Amino acid sequence: MSKTIKIGTRDSELALWQAHTVEKKLNDLGYQTEIISVKSIGDIILDKPLYELGITGIFTKTLDIAMLKGEVDIAVHSMKDVPTALPKGIVQAAVLERASTLDILVHKGDLSFLENSGTIASGSLRRKAQWLNKYPSHQVEDLRGNVNTRMQKLKDNNWNGAVFAAAGLERINLKPETFINLDWMIPAPAQGAMVVVAMENDTFSQEALAHLNHNESEICTFVERQFLKTLEGGCTAPIGALATIDKNQLTLKGVLFSLDGKEKLVIEKTINSSLFQKFGELCATEILENGGSELMRIIKTALNQKH
Repeated sequence: MSKTIKIGTRDSELALWQAHTVEKKLNDLGYQTEIISVKSIGDIILDKPLYELGITGIFTKTLDIAMLKGEVDIAVHSMKDVPTALPKGIVQAAVLERASTLDILVHKGDLSFLENSGTIASGSLRRKAQWLNKYPSHQVEDLRGNVNTRMQKLKDNNWNGAVFAAAGLERINLKPETFINLDWMIPAPAQGAMVVVAMENDTFSQEALAHLNHNESEICTFVERQFLKTLEGGCTAPIGALATIDKNQLTLKGVLFSLDGKEKLVIEKTINSSLFQKFGELCATEILENGGSELMRIIKTALNQKH
């Protein structure tokens, strides 16, 4: 146990909470640790929508560089922020037991706007498309920043509400009383899960982190991310996926929307969980063959014009 494991993290409250959670689990196993925080590009540039920045892994890139330079040994991420292809030399070492996968609407105490016209905020193409699919007369404003910043912006603006991941708000006790669960909204692939990555040649850290891995969460997030990767090939699109395991049955519900939310392609399939290896790809391929390829082409064209 001689080596001190240097844990890299972003410096937002939520990222630090996640890093400290991993630190405590490693300390409880007898490992020495040190937390090193860095600012990511995604945290610094707040005036542009995420898809316009055009960087895959905008929240993970700075930590990837710190790892490759040897400044940190491992990095803790919200798994939904991590690109489906990790940089060369970096490997997934643990998926912690997943928290809530729900999206929630934080509102200002008056929900009457749901019946007529209203304005909500979200920086996510997935949330925006699903909201407009359900509430076509509404406006969706762009909202960027870490959860604390977005909460403050919601207070400072005259929007009716904003969409957040329940897990993030619950982790740092920011979930207000004025919220509703959006159980009809399909979450981002791997939403609610934390992942820890390590260097491929660092067996010490990998063996330490193997103790923290939660098998069911690992399988479900693997399937969701494979679905995402097969559909998008590196482009941001309104894609949702949720895999769940009940006894030994694995179910995946996946969706692809047009940017305006008017078009919706859905798949829901169940298999034996031992057959998970190609399941995400299989479901995504079925969507691509049933109109998804053309829809992805339209989405990519539209997003490229915004760059």
